[in-house]
Amino acid sequence: MTKIGIGIVGGGYMGKAHAVAMSAVGAVFDTRLRPSLEIICTTTAVGAVDKARAFGFASSTADWQVLVADPRVEAVVIASPQETHREIALAAFALGKPVFCEKPLGLGLEDSRVMVSVAESSGCVNMTGFNYIRTPASQLARDIVHSGEIGDITYFRGEHTEDFFADPTLSASWRTRGRANGNMGDLSPHIINAALALVGPIDELVADIETVHQTRPTPGGMEAVTNDDHAQVMCKFASGVMGSLYISRIATGRKMGYVYEIFGTRGALRFDQEDQNALWLYKGDAKPDRQGFTKILTGPLHPSYLAFCQGPGHGTGYQDQIIIEARDFLEAIAEGRSRWPTFRDAMMVNQVIEAAWMSCQERRWVTVDEI
Repeated sequence: MTKIGIGIVGGGYMGKAHAVAMSAVGAVFDTRLRPSLEIICTTTAVGAVDKARAFGFASSTADWQVLVADPRVEAVVIASPQETHREIALAAFALGKPVFCEKPLGLGLEDSRVMVSVAESSGCVNMTGFNYIRTPASQLARDIVHSGEIGDITYFRGEHTEDFFADPTLSASWRTRGRANGNMGDLSPHIINAALALVGPIDELVADIETVHQTRPTPGGMEAVTNDDHAQVMCKFASGVMGSLYISRIATGRKMGYVYEIFGTRGALRFDQEDQNALWLYKGDAKPDRQGFTKILTGPLHPSYLAFCQGPGHGTGYQDQIIIEARDFLEAIAEGRSRWPTFRDAMMVNQVIEAAWMSCQERRWVTVDEI
């Protein structure tokens, strides 16, 4: 067992999640490397002090450069806004420090390409935070698909649907300003990552992206919304499989609609993140009077579950996904080898997003390699 100093940039929603995960991961998974929470960075010195006290860090700063440069910080977790990712990651790699960066990787494809190039040339361990694909059920789904249990894949349907902006009277905010903060920048990376993980690279696509609520109220009147509300994408995977994606932040009633259906020649799978501890499996070889989807309730026999609980059906939650990520990052550092999803995997997600924007703007099918 060896201590490793952790620095986290960002003390908001995801910064807290990663701090909690790093505090718990050693006990949950008995990892070889045991995190020591050394420094947290937030936008103000006063706020950083408060977060350090609340989350258990040894010290704090309002300057991410101080955090990255401190020798106590041996690995950096970036949980700050997208526009900060590139500069922080490059500074950490220059010092030979492993980096875990929340999705999406940078402001877009240009940032992520630079980050990949520097990460790979530095030889540093790098990883990107796509937490939903790490549920025990989705890990099981990957195993089922990749083992050929449901045969050759014939179709993939995915969606990431939420309703936090379904009400047109909700006020304008940072979420309604700039492409990076819109539906495609915020929600689409997760389900695109799932599609790539489950079915493989996307070869070509056609997309329609729309801003439904063109303005939002502000204290002084109305403000134009400068990013998108929802999008639909038809795609063809490199394997020849057809697929479709729907992404929305205005899907009334949906709270965490991270959903996929996968059809194969010998079976099918269904998953819905709102019921994250269940995977639905259809076996095509069942007798005619036994055919139908079967609910698999995750338990100790499924990937990453037993470390949390010995009881089938007791379930894992959102924070547990982040703890699983922390385990994978620490194991990657211990092995000296990056683990999926790497920065390059995140760059491929950004490439699909850019292809979708090009398709919408030019009203045509786009080959992802064009981007």
